[in-house]
Amino acid sequence: MEQTNLKRRFFRRAAVATLAVALGAGFGAQAWSYGGHGGMHRGFMGGSQDPAKADARIERMVKHFAVEVDATPDQQAKLTAIAKSAARDLRPLREKARDARKRSMALLAAPTIDRAAIERSRAEQSQATDAVSKRMSQAFADAAEVLTPDQRKKVAERMQKRHERHQQQPRQRG
Repeated sequence: MEQTNLKRRFFRRAAVATLAVALGAGFGAQAWSYGGHGGMHRGFMGGSQDPAKADARIERMVKHFAVEVDATPDQQAKLTAIAKSAARDLRPLREKARDARKRSMALLAAPTIDRAAIERSRAEQSQATDAVSKRMSQAFADAAEVLTPDQRKKVAERMQKRHERHQQQPRQRG
């Protein structure tokens, strides 16, 4: 029983670490979903439609991240390649998500409610979200393989502290 709990704890920590690695390397599901507008939402592609600008932002974020975890230049290069590849793969999905949101808003604002169309839209968005989740999970695992166990532990600890600070801050309503 204790062995199972240890495995679960290790898996949870590894999952947090891989998520943190990917975030540090420039990934952000929120940025993908919301088109990169403002604050932390800029994390994934810098809010830019220009792939060169997005790549430059990813390079800066990975460089900053690499300093935090004492990554080698080789690790930094690999993390940059992983992040850029994921960004390229996710860029078209980002555009589809933006279009789907517009269609959904039009359906909800229509004079009559078409429940079947709303359901189709929801199902399409759910499939798109799943595709993004799969690609990001792949990138997370790829990034985690680049780092050492000590580096992943350091990332997990930093992310835990960040999470705790975020939980303590009152939410601002816009």
